[in-house]
Amino acid sequence: MQLSTLRYLLFAFLFTLYVPVAAAQDPATARDLAAPLTAETQAALSPTEVIQLLKDGNQRFINGEALERDFMAQVRQTAEGQYPMAAILGCIDSRVPHEIVFDKGVGDVFSARVAGNFINTDILGSLEFATAIAGSKVIVVLGHTECGAVKGACDQVEMGNLTATLANLAPAIYSVEDVDGPRTSKNKDFVRAVAHENVNITVQNIVDRSPVIRGLVRDGKLIVIGAMHDVYTGKVTFFEDRMITAETLSQNS
Repeated sequence: MQLSTLRYLLFAFLFTLYVPVAAAQDPATARDLAAPLTAETQAALSPTEVIQLLKDGNQRFINGEALERDFMAQVRQTAEGQYPMAAILGCIDSRVPHEIVFDKGVGDVFSARVAGNFINTDILGSLEFATAIAGSKVIVVLGHTECGAVKGACDQVEMGNLTATLANLAPAIYSVEDVDGPRTSKNKDFVRAVAHENVNITVQNIVDRSPVIRGLVRDGKLIVIGAMHDVYTGKVTFFEDRMITAETLSQNS
């Protein structure tokens, strides 16, 4: 090998040691994905782009490639304002931390959590704030496998205030009619079907019960979509065939 070639290879190697690794970039806005959203970067995102960012984040989580973040720096950067891209309504389950499974940081998502990921007036009002006031572009109703709330509702568990909480899942139980076997938590197929149906019902309820949110969807500013988190793999599957957009809303009106 010629001396000039050796010098070139040595220079190229040393150069890689001193050039900092570039931060991951959002191709839609050319922003640093590890940096909190600003009013400008939030406004530049479309609802479909936000869904893709959530998918990308979940894939990084699954692959063990989460972005490096300085959380205290993010705390300081968001102290005087927040511009989250999405609002996530999920279960209280400790195995489904929203920011972690979507690889997001401080200020990236609103997070509403209740056993069984259903809506009531308080949660619906919170989602209206997240979207109509704070500008989030997507509402995700995030169910998960092996859900204790769903299992309890299937078994008609009664205990203190939990009785009323689980009663919110009854419509999903009654809607599932095509699964063989016992209609209890011992039937994994039945539990899985109820969990999926509960997500779909909640997505529809959000739009039906909130004129504010329905108006944002109608104007193309918001998408409401369901998803399911697999506690065995960490993967989130989005129910794109049942999401509510301006197009689907006009088709069904």
